[in-house]
Amino acid sequence: MLTNGRIYSPWTPNASALLIAGGEVAWLGDDVSAAAMPADRTVDLDGALVIPAFVDAHFHTTDTGLSLTGLELGTAGSLAEALRAVERAARAGGGRPLLGGGWDETRWPEGRAPTATELDRASYGGVVYLARTDAHSAVVSSALLAAVPGIAGLDGFHPDGRLTKAAHHAARAVARAVITAGQRAELQRVALRHAAAHGIAAVHEMAGPEISSTEDLAGLLALVAGSSEKEEPYPEVFGYWGELHGAAVAAELGAIGAGGDLFCDGSIGSHTAGLLQPYADLPEHGYLRYDTEELAEHLIECTEAGMQGGFHAIGDAATGQVVEAMRLAAERLGSRVSAAGHRIEHAELISDVPALAATGLIASVQPAFDATWGGDHGMYAQRLGGERARRLNPLAEFAAAGVPLAFGADSPVTPVDPWGAVRAAVHPSNPAHALSPRAALTAHTRGGWRAARADADGSGVLAPGAPASYAVFAAGPLSRAAGRLDEDVERLSQWSTDERSGVPDLAPGRQLPRCLRTVVRGRQVFDSGELS
Repeated sequence: MLTNGRIYSPWTPNASALLIAGGEVAWLGDDVSAAAMPADRTVDLDGALVIPAFVDAHFHTTDTGLSLTGLELGTAGSLAEALRAVERAARAGGGRPLLGGGWDETRWPEGRAPTATELDRASYGGVVYLARTDAHSAVVSSALLAAVPGIAGLDGFHPDGRLTKAAHHAARAVARAVITAGQRAELQRVALRHAAAHGIAAVHEMAGPEISSTEDLAGLLALVAGSSEKEEPYPEVFGYWGELHGAAVAAELGAIGAGGDLFCDGSIGSHTAGLLQPYADLPEHGYLRYDTEELAEHLIECTEAGMQGGFHAIGDAATGQVVEAMRLAAERLGSRVSAAGHRIEHAELISDVPALAATGLIASVQPAFDATWGGDHGMYAQRLGGERARRLNPLAEFAAAGVPLAFGADSPVTPVDPWGAVRAAVHPSNPAHALSPRAALTAHTRGGWRAARADADGSGVLAPGAPASYAVFAAGPLSRAAGRLDEDVERLSQWSTDERSGVPDLAPGRQLPRCLRTVVRGRQVFDSGELS
């Protein structure tokens, strides 16, 4: 029995107590009623907030572990500082290959990435792979270039060590090959523990032949499946395998979908997202990897196999292509396609939101992208110009059109920070795109279970009979603001008309809730030790 708390539940809006039995929610109510009910163990929440645990709908487990334990350049304030960090890591590593990332040249005064020559000097001639923060390009040392057969002939190769497209995928595969199975398993444990410590009960692993490997996904799923009552429990993992025409491979691996990071394009920061109009700072349109008919055939194969399909699509050329592929697939299979739970990852720049809604696609989106790169002077504005940048990530328009939403961090692209993502959705750089606190919290909780087609058992809500997957947070006062008064913004944002949203006040500058405990189907996966 959990008592003396604030329980976020649509079934009992003013509940302060919660009874868990057999891994399920057995009852919700007030403390007076709870005192009269027998329980094996009672936990005093001391005013803490209990919500359905978060789900991260776009996650890279091994890479998150690397970011947490390895060479992370996200905090480097300049190119010079980043090179000094590489040199320190090279000295500490004693000649071992260096894998790192997180750098963003748009935040550096030099305004450029390191070159292979600079990495050679900093690493004393070692093997170095440094992914850009968006993971769609990298800079590598000469030693790594020499280790990749035929890389000079691949699309996206630059002799200065900056790699995109096929050249980047090839170099990443060689760099990651140095990670042993044991090291990989430990990196995955680190990442899952980190997720649990932020109130996350499940992650959607975005694997694929170019971003990880079959061994990586199989090992992760085995790690979680092998967690018994006597072993360390972890958040649940839903696997996705991003390979075109890869439904059979996905099924063999135990994945629930042949999609996720199946790249239709790249990223805005790396100038590889597919655009209808050229970039504002480069006379290029990015690229599209596949023909639309190929995407449609993939969706047909997934639909007939009873498996989710989906694609990574960021630019308006790529998102439009995915919408058209859904239309072509529906011409063959009818409503089975829209009912199959197919997904679109990121979906940042959309030309026709109603057309997207009509496809039935689930939008797996990352509000932290806007918080990190949005605004009039952010990277998006540099790459696209102000007008297009303000159109990015129209979450309120998605919600108003009926597009199902699921939130994730795309970690390590942006940090694991679910409350930060909820705040970013409620307070975006363009206020017209704002969601209500309740809508944003739902997208990061129940929306994640729905996106994995795993909500039939009630996962994602605290209600009698639902799985006891919840998180406890030390949180400040709950927000009582109904929302904005402007009618258009209120309509698009779906602001609650209730005076009390039941969600903590997430105004910019306020301290975000801090996780005290995370429970997955009745099993504790994180505990700060502060609850009595």
